[in-house]
Amino acid sequence: MYQGVHRGRGHSQGRHLAVGIAQLIMTRALSRREDGPLSRVRVVDISGSYAGPTATMYMGDLGADVIKVERPGSGDDTRHWGPPFVLGDPGGCVAGGSASMGDDGPAITAGSCSPAKGESAWFLSANRNKRSVCIDISAPEGRAVLLRLLGRADVFVENLNPSKLEQLQLDPGTLRTLYPGLVYCAISGFGLTGPDSDLPGYDMIAQARSGLMSVTGAEGGPPERVSTALSDVVAGMAAVMAVLAALRRRDRTGEGDLVDISLLEADLALMAPRVASYLAGEPEPRPTGATDSVIAVYQRFETADRPIVVAAGNDRLWERLCVAVGLEGLASRPDLASNAGRREKRREIVTALSERFAGKGASQWLERLEAAGVPSAPVQSLSDVLSDPQVIARGAVGELELPGGGTFGAVMQPWRVGIDRAGAAHAGPPALGAHGEAVLEEHGFSAREIAALAGSGAVWIPGTVVAGGDAGDEAGRAGPEDGEQLPS
Repeated sequence: MYQGVHRGRGHSQGRHLAVGIAQLIMTRALSRREDGPLSRVRVVDISGSYAGPTATMYMGDLGADVIKVERPGSGDDTRHWGPPFVLGDPGGCVAGGSASMGDDGPAITAGSCSPAKGESAWFLSANRNKRSVCIDISAPEGRAVLLRLLGRADVFVENLNPSKLEQLQLDPGTLRTLYPGLVYCAISGFGLTGPDSDLPGYDMIAQARSGLMSVTGAEGGPPERVSTALSDVVAGMAAVMAVLAALRRRDRTGEGDLVDISLLEADLALMAPRVASYLAGEPEPRPTGATDSVIAVYQRFETADRPIVVAAGNDRLWERLCVAVGLEGLASRPDLASNAGRREKRREIVTALSERFAGKGASQWLERLEAAGVPSAPVQSLSDVLSDPQVIARGAVGELELPGGGTFGAVMQPWRVGIDRAGAAHAGPPALGAHGEAVLEEHGFSAREIAALAGSGAVWIPGTVVAGGDAGDEAGRAGPEDGEQLPS
């Protein structure tokens, strides 16, 4: 049972210990996920921020082997989005180690780890079930390493600006020619085509341009953003669905595919009912608070102690609602028998119901409405949600291991595959670069080659320094300004 976020139990004494713990946790979790639906699928993910990582996290939840490619030294930007930070191993080391080629072969020595600030809660929420390797894809040697990884990959996920992709020769045309069986998934603000394809994408920008903000907020008030990374999460889910379809088709044809996902269109999908109503002749919609624009009654009400919501989505539920609250006279009125009639008299209905609901507390009304079969719920805070018996029973929020010890609370995947999720295993998000050596070895790099790559700065192995710098140096990988998706 989820009991809330626990702080780390202590920090590793050195990078090798932290990496060893991370690899052990990952190995145990992966060994329990070998029968997952995507257990034989390998994903190489160079995306950062939130939409792409959300997509690949869900692929990992389904059993895929996800290799997360990050900036040498600093990693995915979301590692630093805080506070809050959850204590544990921070995944970063400072100067003091080295990578070199000596007379007796390669030598990689560990540096010291920086004081732990912990990992960003944002990063932890979207990066479980992945392995981390640090590659400087702006360097030719680094891109060569990435291409070797792609040679054994089934899926490639990126969220870079299209012009940056062409500059790095990682664009869809180039990679699909090199790897005809590869499913290439591009996630961007506005898609790979159209006049705005080169513009950077942000969650708020997508919410604004999709019209979502125009219908969100208090009635009569200004448009507001939905206060979570909505565009990123929905785009990530859409990416998973499309990638799975592309993999299924590849099973039949042997050919890969291009999956093109935009935050703008993800939000437009959420607006489908509003767009349909407008095209059918409804007036331009405006913010209506917690009231549905079409259905009456489908909204929030204040009770004597806290707000609740009531969803009388059809005529039968309307009648049950009236009886449950003691307004039988409304239920018998012919002019309120249909939703169209109730919409016309919405103000009258809402006033009568509001006066009635204000007379008792939420628990009394919810008990009465449940007995009558009327859908209703309290408006819960996050503390309420985490103690909700249904959330607990479903295992919707659980605990994952931090890379350097300790655990943290996380929302799990929103689906069930199989009868019972009790046996499902998840590896916590990886420490920065924790699996670099293992991943490179799997792809045929020798110890000598790994040391040479680390010494040149093309890859970053935790606890080592790059030539002419330290392990905290950033190797110049494309950043958010080049097209990565941010949630705010």
